[in-house]
Amino acid sequence: MRQLFELCGENRDVRFSPYCWRARLALKHKGLEFDSVPITFLEKQPLENASSKTVPVLNDDGTWVKESFDIACYLDDTYADKPLFGSADARAQGVVLNDWLNRTLLLGLFPMIVADIHRHLDAKNAAYFRDTREKFLGCTLEDAQGTRAERLAPFRKSLSPLRAGLRANDYLSGDAPAWLDYAAFGTFMWVHLASDFEPLEADDPLYDWRERMFDLFDGYGRGMPRAV
Repeated sequence: MRQLFELCGENRDVRFSPYCWRARLALKHKGLEFDSVPITFLEKQPLENASSKTVPVLNDDGTWVKESFDIACYLDDTYADKPLFGSADARAQGVVLNDWLNRTLLLGLFPMIVADIHRHLDAKNAAYFRDTREKFLGCTLEDAQGTRAERLAPFRKSLSPLRAGLRANDYLSGDAPAWLDYAAFGTFMWVHLASDFEPLEADDPLYDWRERMFDLFDGYGRGMPRAV
């Protein structure tokens, strides 16, 4: 039995966590079947076997792995076919890229959709989310999202390293998608599922790349239930 524990909102069919999408797409890349187990922010008990308080958590027939990057490494170590990283060097570089994605892409988008996420939570989880995220942001969720217009241009400019990766290739990982593509696309899936906000311009190379990512695995990403 293989289970992936993923974050959900009030609608338990909507799985919007960017980190969970990294793990979900890594499993799809490997061709591994799994059962998705939805949990809310406050449902911690299912994660105790992994000594984790956050998702994603993978239960691979009794082997528990937490954190999306560690799950990707585990999958490559355990299932050699269709590598996500391809080499030890690529995995080591992935540590740096993972941190950059979290700091630049994910944290860049977070203030711009944070109030939208809050709207899709039930009352208890919404109260928890507001309390913890407003402490992190130093302002109300609505005030943070209200800065979207002024944040958008600098955010788009910050993505230039990703565009550089698409100058000669269709995917960030080269001719075919691999871990870096899934890690970056997971964040755009987060926005797509939780908000109607469009962070990319139509003539951006990243927009075309995102469309190709939506088409992977028979349009897997396009068919996901959205909260909006």
